[in-house]
Amino acid sequence: MSPFVNLIIFACLGVAMLTLSVMAITTKSLLRSATYLLLVLLSTAGFYLFLNYHFLAAVQVSIYAGGVVILFVFAIFLTTKKDEAIEPYEKKRYAYGALSLLAGIALVAFILLKRQYIYNNNTSMLGDIEIPMQYIGETLMGTGKYQYLLPFEILSVLLLACIIGGLLIGKKDRETKN
Repeated sequence: MSPFVNLIIFACLGVAMLTLSVMAITTKSLLRSATYLLLVLLSTAGFYLFLNYHFLAAVQVSIYAGGVVILFVFAIFLTTKKDEAIEPYEKKRYAYGALSLLAGIALVAFILLKRQYIYNNNTSMLGDIEIPMQYIGETLMGTGKYQYLLPFEILSVLLLACIIGGLLIGKKDRETKN
């Protein structure tokens, strides 16, 4: 693809991700916020596809966009009551949020202006090089240096603890209603 088309795709994905992120934070409905989060995670998968990381894009869609958002929706349904309304924040919290937003924009602008991120004929950007799936599998399930079996197992235990905690919260809420 030409550099101009790459720039347009990158800009569209970036604008979509920023817009959906703001919508996820500012909406009053928790379920709608989880839906916007799903769309942000799908935009992230779009960035991975743009960079020719097909495996990471598939993992992003299946695990994060699929599994984690379903877990969030499950937790929302278990912990909120039907007619529960979200209370508005104090004005001071909006000021702190605006200050942290401006600090983040200033940091990103500083980094972008200090370095020159100009498209060049990088072979990884053109899709000529792709890591073989066997190497990725050996790296994920290996126990050697720079291999990730232990973090993978720790993450699975953490997700199991989250599921059990959600079930306990739901069971406790159900017991207090009866």
